[in-house]
Amino acid sequence: MKKAHVIVVGNEKGGTGKSTISMHLIVSLLDRGLSVGSIDVDARQATLTRYVGNRAARRDRAELDLPLPEHVAIPPTGDGAADCARLEEAFRDFAARHDVVVIDTPGSDHPMSRLGHSFADTLVTPLNDSLVDLDVLALVEPGTMKIRRPSHYAEMVWETKKARAMRGEKAVVDWIVLRNRLSTLDARNKRDMEKLLAELSKRVGFRIIPGLGERVIYRSMFLEGLTLIDLKKKPLGFDFNMSHVAARQELRTLVDAIGVSAAAG
Repeated sequence: MKKAHVIVVGNEKGGTGKSTISMHLIVSLLDRGLSVGSIDVDARQATLTRYVGNRAARRDRAELDLPLPEHVAIPPTGDGAADCARLEEAFRDFAARHDVVVIDTPGSDHPMSRLGHSFADTLVTPLNDSLVDLDVLALVEPGTMKIRRPSHYAEMVWETKKARAMRGEKAVVDWIVLRNRLSTLDARNKRDMEKLLAELSKRVGFRIIPGLGERVIYRSMFLEGLTLIDLKKKPLGFDFNMSHVAARQELRTLVDAIGVSAAAG
């Protein structure tokens, strides 16, 4: 029987920071005393798997008390039915034994990605603050800047909700869109994004929160297997500054928005 709260990090566009967000969510939840299972469906790229592996390989991991999730990677084999069966088996196992399951999905439309999305209680979609990236959610009329219709990814999310309903589960999914890499400048692009996302959120049913800013430290921490959460214990070789304090607040806002507590499930 499922007891876990399932968080799926998804977007059909690459380069939006899905794996970075997944890892930071995982460690944030572990830090709050929750048991976490993580599944890398984007296992051909395998960024999350390598991130977890870098953390596990640290010789000082026990000394620094760096928690790890129970992690599995499920690379595609070309046999869609068999791949989905493997994903379902891993998911059912983790969902029965953990408080939270975090699923990192590929930046493409794939049967395993669709299945992973259909398990979501919370869907987190990172979106770079760019009209180019908005294209995965909506088709925008160039001249009038009006939304013509929801785009392919929004339609896929709708289809996975129907898949949940067909399994006899609640079709309601808490969909959170993160405006990642926000510029500090009040540029026209930023204002257009704000207006279009606000309109689209009412049409397709998501809520918007600020995501993670463009900060060099995220790239630096990947090879170290570390997250911002780990730096609150000690600097660990990083020059902790006000930018990092702001970044940690962004992360706290995301975790609080998801609303998973120690009583998950």
